Amino acid sequence: MPTTPRVLIIAGSDSGGGAGIQADVKAVTMLGGHAMTAITAITAQNTLGVQAVHRVPTEMVLAQIDSVAADIGVDAVKIGMVGSAETAAAVAERLARPDLAEAPLVFDPVMVATSGSVLADAATIDAFRALLRRAMVATPNLPELEALGGEEAVLAHGCSLLVKGGHGAGATVTDRLLEPGEGEVARWEAPRIDTPHSHGTGCTLASAIACGLAEGMPLEPAVARARDFVRLALLDAPGLGRGHGPMGHQMVRNDGLFTGPALNQMTLPADDYAASVAFYKQLGLTQIVDSPDNGYARFEAANGVTLSIHVGDGAAGGATAYLESGALDAWVAYLARRGVRFDQMPKDEDWGWREARLTDPAGNRLCLYQAGEYRRYPPWRV
Repeated sequence: MPTTPRVLIIAGSDSGGGAGIQADVKAVTMLGGHAMTAITAITAQNTLGVQAVHRVPTEMVLAQIDSVAADIGVDAVKIGMVGSAETAAAVAERLARPDLAEAPLVFDPVMVATSGSVLADAATIDAFRALLRRAMVATPNLPELEALGGEEAVLAHGCSLLVKGGHGAGATVTDRLLEPGEGEVARWEAPRIDTPHSHGTGCTLASAIACGLAEGMPLEPAVARARDFVRLALLDAPGLGRGHGPMGHQMVRNDGLFTGPALNQMTLPADDYAASVAFYKQLGLTQIVDSPDNGYARFEAANGVTLSIHVGDGAAGGATAYLESGALDAWVAYLARRGVRFDQMPKDEDWGWREARLTDPAGNRLCLYQAGEYRRYPPWRV
């Protein structure tokens, strides 16, 4: 398999750039993959709604698939807006051919846009069955799941099902991963992010999952990483438009979304809290945590890397370097088997991070950790 995961996206175009092909390409690109596209429909669309839809003929959709598959190759497929029942059936048949039959498929059965515009008629929804039989996992939102007949009806096609809780009520969003014959195998709960700028969440999530599968990740960790990506993009939404605005895909960087180590946080000892805070703000860093009672402050640089000062945390001139991984426990276990000695094995801390600590041969302090959104967006962020 090539180093760069190749993801084929079969979906519609969103002229406003918030959802559809545009969101898919952003997600795959930010996660290190190469996005290829087969556009099923062209929409005139903005944050207020869909003004017009032009469906691409089925033969042209297939031609796009054949073109990239024959030359570049495909490691995973993501399907979003299909456009028509004819296209749904033809795409399902095409993906069953030998050159694409082994590529895992993430099917996001797009029926209605965030604005409420209908993007799939009854015949197209009925034709989704063929795509569900081919899919590894389906990712409907709650209204889409109901239109498909519910959990058991989807699982009966043999695919896994990610039940997304974004359309549910309450302050907590619960997402559940179900497997045929097994029921629920994983569950994620997180505080609801209160923002109107959530256009493209479903497209982004499905494409991020597909990128993980293209890399060879198992389904559950691929979903977990994709959820982190979506939440960070929601928290960084730029606030564009007068309606349901786009998320901030471009701002999700240096955020521990990869299994390998990302050097993205440093902690420096300090003697004078106020003087140190003033100094780093003068340098142009943005303060995101202000806890003078604990002698702790955290700052964010323009590229998303963070730096902290901590009064009383070691002698002046000392420091702790933090390397984040989206698979901390597996990484630490790998290092421990190869003789690396840890001062602290992975442990859940009160501030929402999971940390392991060690020292290098020169005595410098290191922390290997996993924090997800809580590094740049802790609950007590300024």
